[in-house]
Order: sequence, then structure tokens, then C-alpha cells
Amino acid sequence: MDREQGWAELNRTRIVAIWRGIRDEHAEPLAEALLAGGVTVMEITLNTPGAPNMIRRLQSAFGGRMYIGAGTVLDTDDLKTALDAGASFIVTPNTDEDVIRGAVDAGIPVFPGAMTPTEIVRAWKAGATAVKLFPVASLGIGYIKELQGPLAHVPMIAVGGVNKDNIGELLRTGCFAVGVGGSLLNRNEIEAGNFGWVTERARELVANVPAAP
Repeated sequence: MDREQGWAELNRTRIVAIWRGIRDEHAEPLAEALLAGGVTVMEITLNTPGAPNMIRRLQSAFGGRMYIGAGTVLDTDDLKTALDAGASFIVTPNTDEDVIRGAVDAGIPVFPGAMTPTEIVRAWKAGATAVKLFPVASLGIGYIKELQGPLAHVPMIAVGGVNKDNIGELLRTGCFAVGVGGSLLNRNEIEAGNFGWVTERARELVANVPAAP
């Protein structure tokens, strides 16, 4: 997907599946399972063994139907690795202005991680497409509500502890989207080849996304 298609898909689904530690041989069946469950945006973290090659393969096989990016991009070297692999968007756990500007210069959406209002504003001014609010499980819903006062103009993606029970509240509170890891991509189920489990969890998440206002 190109930038416009991918952004439209994220606006529609509001869910990013976060791949971390997924084994190479599970990549294609896992993508199929997510697609069957209605989750079409995925972030493959660079600290996953073989991540660049996985991104290349998945872009070739699913790039027309899924929006595929790279996560855990810590510095400009990681950014180059992600871009060379064909990532369609960049996600970081921290606010690194060099990475943000590098992604902007490359014409690729970037979702840098931030926690404090200062970090959020720094990331936004540096050119972030949206800001990844992390770790949401520790910050809590109340914190997100407080941020919406002065910073409602900044699209925020909630990451950390997101599941089917809190996804609706997070999105209604003002988050633009959410990133979901272990509650969707359970490695024990994946290792057991239970990709149907992933599809069901994906459907539950999608079902709990509130309708657009």
C-alpha cells in the first residue's frame, strides 16, 4: 500500500498488530490469520530475528492488502535498515528527532514513542505523523484524558497493555489508534500453529472498535 492507502486503512481499522519475536516460518500464516480477522496494519519490530527479510517477503505477498511497517527503530542506522527492507511506516519506542526527520525526508509516515507532554510536542514539531503514547498500561486512561486538553490536535496511538476489554475506552478517550501485541499475537498459540486463535482475537478487537463519531 502507498502512503495514502495505508493511512486510510489505519483510519478505518484503528489497530496496529505489533509483531515481536515471531519466527520466520510463521510470518505468512500469521499475516493470513490477521487479514482473516480484519486487522490489516502490522508493525514488525526490528529486534525480531530476520525482521528485514520478513518485511520484504510480506510486502511482496501482502503489500497490496496490508499496511506493513517496521517497529523498534532506535536510531538512523535502524531507519536505513527499515527503509531498505521496504517498510511502509516507521515506529519507535522513543523520541529521536534524527529518526523522525529522516523518515519525513524519505516521505514515509513515522510514529515515534513518547510519554510526557514535552516528548509528545517535540515529536510532533519534528514531523511525526502520529505519536505513539507508551506505555499506556502504566500511564492509565486518566493520563490520556488529561493530555487531550492541551494536545488533542496531536494524533496519538496507544500502546502497551491494549486488549479487547480496554480498546473501546482508549479510542473513545481520544486516541487515534492502538497498537496491540501479546493479547493478539500470543507466541504460545502461534508456536502451536493455532492461527485460528489469532483470527478470533483479531475479530474481537475489531468488534470493539467504536464507530466513528
